[in-house]
Amino acid sequence: MAMNDEADSDVPQAKGRILLALTGMHPQRWYELLAGERTVVTEPDGATDPSITYAVVWKQRPNLLSSLPNLRAIFSIGAGVDHILADPTVPDVPIVRVVADNLTQHMVEYIVWRVLDHHRQGALYRVQQTKKIWREPAQRTAADISVGIMGLGNLGRAAASALAALGFHVNGWSRRDQALAGVTTFAGDAGLVPFLNATDILVVLLPLTPATRGMVNYGLLKELRRRNGLGGAVLINAGRGRLQKDADILRALDDGTLKEASLDVFEVEPLPKTSPLWTHPKVFVTPHAAATSDPTHLVPIMLEQMAAFERGEPLQNLVDREAGY
Repeated sequence: MAMNDEADSDVPQAKGRILLALTGMHPQRWYELLAGERTVVTEPDGATDPSITYAVVWKQRPNLLSSLPNLRAIFSIGAGVDHILADPTVPDVPIVRVVADNLTQHMVEYIVWRVLDHHRQGALYRVQQTKKIWREPAQRTAADISVGIMGLGNLGRAAASALAALGFHVNGWSRRDQALAGVTTFAGDAGLVPFLNATDILVVLLPLTPATRGMVNYGLLKELRRRNGLGGAVLINAGRGRLQKDADILRALDDGTLKEASLDVFEVEPLPKTSPLWTHPKVFVTPHAAATSDPTHLVPIMLEQMAAFERGEPLQNLVDREAGY
């Protein structure tokens, strides 16, 4: 059904309709911006609705897209696409990842903020403030600290470049060989342990795939370098929650394998109120807010992609289904 029938009457029907299917967020602003140029519906007119040519989705319900005969492309409103690929009935049409300067900037800000907070001993100073302690601990320079970025996609590469510009030694790890100016890169299974052994602050920005699910576990964290000016290894996860094992992170914090952690994502979201991560003194929690998808910035990019596609131009930022991202 359309959310606004009057708006539908003003949009040319020849372009076909967009199915907007969002779970866990309010669709109204997305609808308003998309409907400025095209007809938008929130439910197909039957399982085989022939009028729908594009789907804009976030955690769409299973089987929703499976039988739409004229569906030409699926657009994710977030950087991750595991929520789409989790449905085995998704039809074999192009899937487009969102790539936008606004989203990248938000993620870079979050990563730089959390790295600097750990590097400049923010947790210690907050404790000292509550106890009214006036003491200045030793402080290392950024050049003495190695930040390791797991995942060198658009977000990871941007974060790595920003951290290198601040003077940190930056390592990067990815499944395939990549080169990035100012960054020491590692790749594949053979490069993982050397990467971890050379890393003080681990930043996780991997996509969620069958190969990466649960990858941030106790065994991986044990490989991080702990003899450093920070007083221990640090974890920052702003990628996907199911990349990590929450219980393993708690174990690593409690036995000193990790000094601190900043976590924006979790195995179960929202993070249950019973989770000890909420109150752990070494954990900084944010509610999956590192880089929020803003329809004001993302919808125009989607609409331009659709228009270009209809002009015969290729879609950009396509998902490799075999790789899962």
